[in-house]
Amino acid sequence: MFSTLSDGAKVCVERLVRAECKLETPDLSSQPREKLAAVLVLLYEKAGELRVVLTTRSKFLRAHPGQTAFPGGKMDEGDPSLVHTALREAHEEVGLALDCPHVHKVCVLRPFLSALQLLVTPVVAVLTDLDLLATLRPCVGEVDQIFSHPLEAILNPSLAGQEPLVPKGSEHWPYQQDFYNTSDVTVDASDFVYRMHRFRSCASPIKGLTADILIHVAEIAYQRQTSYEVCPPGQAGSAAVSLVRTRMDQYKHLVTSS
Repeated sequence: MFSTLSDGAKVCVERLVRAECKLETPDLSSQPREKLAAVLVLLYEKAGELRVVLTTRSKFLRAHPGQTAFPGGKMDEGDPSLVHTALREAHEEVGLALDCPHVHKVCVLRPFLSALQLLVTPVVAVLTDLDLLATLRPCVGEVDQIFSHPLEAILNPSLAGQEPLVPKGSEHWPYQQDFYNTSDVTVDASDFVYRMHRFRSCASPIKGLTADILIHVAEIAYQRQTSYEVCPPGQAGSAAVSLVRTRMDQYKHLVTSS
């Protein structure tokens, strides 16, 4: 299945495959469908490095206009699984063929909580036929641009220095730092502090939920930590996981009481 990958890329993919069994993934079957979403983390290897397919959302969308995102969206009533949701959304948003024999599911990771309080499940897959990249087309009104970014540069942002990055000081990178910017924000009146990670790219900045998911995927794939502090001082990474569990308990109650 992954015979076209280099040895290094195979090791990364094998770690992601094993992660689905090793890491605790909560059961979402009791959650209301309107609170569930999935995104496709589509990886491929080019010039010896793993890259990830990303999009810039249309500026005319009501939710997160102009921001970087994975192909993905909310679960429909007719979706048999969250894996199907991610693949269906990728088909609708970037034209990735459904049931494509060159798209191989690698793993399904734990859900993340979006700004809209959705439980977003990352579905990681590998594309083994790079010719298909040229066939991808952004859906008018939903996606402005399709681009890619090296996965390892999420761990060490300076590795993106070889990329055709947007100009420093431009609309898409108004920060002083060359490759990476961060800020901390207290969420509502809780003690949870959210660290916003921002990565300079060749298009819109990779930030927020998209950055959080990529950090998680990259740490598993390369089995090493980031060159920067992922969490705010005094706060462990488990705090975000606990917040997800709290929302799941609340949403389960909504189903029970309906």
